[in-house]
This record gives sequence, C-alpha cells and structure tokens, in this order.
Amino acid sequence: MVKQNKQYAILGLGIFGSTIAKTLSNANCEVIAIDKDIESVQRLADCVTSAVKGDITDIEVLRNAGVGECDIAVVAVGSHLEESIMAVFNVRELGVPFVVAKAKNKRYMEVLKKVGAHKVVRPEKEMGVVTAKSLLNDNIIERIAFDNDYSVIEINTPKIWVNKTLINLNLRDQYGINILGIRRPDEKMNVTPSPDYILHADDHIVLIAESENLEKLNILFK
Repeated sequence: MVKQNKQYAILGLGIFGSTIAKTLSNANCEVIAIDKDIESVQRLADCVTSAVKGDITDIEVLRNAGVGECDIAVVAVGSHLEESIMAVFNVRELGVPFVVAKAKNKRYMEVLKKVGAHKVVRPEKEMGVVTAKSLLNDNIIERIAFDNDYSVIEINTPKIWVNKTLINLNLRDQYGINILGIRRPDEKMNVTPSPDYILHADDHIVLIAESENLEKLNILFK
C-alpha cells in the first residue's frame, strides 16, 4: 500500500524542532516528536501525531516510538555534537531513508555528514541567505526549505488571486500547494481559513509546496 503522507520524526523540540514539527503537522503530515524535556513534549502533544518523552541517543526509545517507520528524520539538536552524532547514527541504523541534521558550525556539518546525515543545515546562516533573497524579491517574503522535497513560503497575494476564494482557486490541484495560514495587516495569523475566504491584495499567504512546484509560483509574479 502506498502511504498517503510522508512520515516525519523530529528529534529535539527546541524552537527549531518545534517549528518544523508544527509546520509539517499543519500540512497534514504524520509527525513523531521526541525530546527528553517533558514540558517541550507536552507543548506539542495536541499538535502532532505522537509526542514522546525520551533520550534521542537511545535507539530503543526511537524504535519504540516508531521512528524506523518514518520517511524523514530531522535531528534538531545542534549544540552538543555527541548527541547529534548518536541521534543520526540511530536513525540510520533504524533504516530511515533521509536524515536532516542541525549544526551550529561548519565543523559540525562535516562530522554529521560523515556519520550519515543526508542534509545538514545551519539555520542562522540559512536565514541570512533567505533574508537577503527576500530583499531582492518583494513577493516572496520568506522561504524555509525542510528537505529536498518541501519548502514553506510566505508570499504576497498574486494579483490574479485577489478577490477570489480559496475554493475557487483550487490551489492544491492547480499549483500543488497547501495553505498553512493567511496573515492580514496588523492581525494575527489565521491558521484555519475557510474555503470561502476571499483573498485581499494586502494578504500574506503562508504555504507549503513541493520544491518542484515553486516555479509555478514564480510565474505568477512575472
């Protein structure tokens, strides 16, 4: 049987890990979130498929949590190299096909790649690049790439979408994207917009899209 949605394991629930877990969960992905801090786990308990208190360096904890069944694992701890190494080694040992790891510097990146991480990210550095790109393109406000397949993007409303409803735009079928939220000026993010919501010219749209579909969005702004 073909799985309908990818399954993700997020190991470490600091700001970086929690943000990834919530974003993927809002996109209807199955998410297993693990951290040794019970408060961090409890904060995400209602947001994700499974929230587990445990040591990510213990392979049995990961095995019992179902990490071995996931398509992608994100090792979201970056300050302690030994912990990251053990977590990467464990998820590879469990057969997870794609592993993303967080690193705090270039040396950590090199080590984590050598022990099996397929992709290593430095959030602080990458946010600098994202910010620079956003300054060059007024329409794409922010972009965060989570793996080789998906990116979360905040965009201005394209002119051809203005005054149209979400249901009429049929964004999932037309562009392969899912809306995570809509932000109006001086208002909180609406994370549950109605299908009948009418887009305004000054709306900011937060969406998740497969990377291969991003070019479709770029065309809208040309």
